[in-house]
Amino acid sequence: MSLLKRIVASPVFLSAAGSVAAWYLRLVWHSSRRTIEPATIYDTVQVPAIIAMWHGQHFLSPFIKKAEARLRAKVLISRHRDGELNARAAEKLGIGTIRGSGSHTGEFHRKGGAAAFGLMVDALAEGYNMALTADVPKVSRVAGMGVVKLAQYSGRPIYPMAIASSNRIDLKNWDRTAINLPFGRIAFVAGDPIYVARDADDATLQATRLKVEQELNRVTARAYAIVDRSGAP
Repeated sequence: MSLLKRIVASPVFLSAAGSVAAWYLRLVWHSSRRTIEPATIYDTVQVPAIIAMWHGQHFLSPFIKKAEARLRAKVLISRHRDGELNARAAEKLGIGTIRGSGSHTGEFHRKGGAAAFGLMVDALAEGYNMALTADVPKVSRVAGMGVVKLAQYSGRPIYPMAIASSNRIDLKNWDRTAINLPFGRIAFVAGDPIYVARDADDATLQATRLKVEQELNRVTARAYAIVDRSGAP
């Protein structure tokens, strides 16, 4: 490993980078005009809840947490080296982290997904809201079964959620990452809760997965329509 790679992977560097990232995200959030839809979501949300997002649209998600004990949250972040920086920033912003991710290629156990799944079920049972991306890495905007299974085993509802900012840089990578910029407009849009019965059969689980996917596309399009009157990128 080169000297540069060793420096970048060091705990000191990651801690400093996490602090900078958290500071920057606070700047974006607090310098922007914000719209929440529906406006009553914090009064009506059935907690603890499973918050589902798309990859690449999630950087501002720590700010949906409120100081109230019932709205405390944890987030699932991959074990990949890029995930380490995200985890450090989330923790600086007061969000607990669970490390692991799923896969469409049979690598669920290697990526820590099995252990992470149990930790997420436990977190929900303890009253934490659980945030995670619904699409599995490298397969953008296609909901995986993980979020549906989490709802089935925990008995908690899925809330599809999207956050968009008018000032942003849209990358042309696999997950269409949006780099949020300060001094603009931000829209936070939540969908209706989606429940999954514990005894749901395979056909029902597949139908629910498609419903999550459709709702995520809908709230994402709505969030972008609010901030810049264009569709989602």
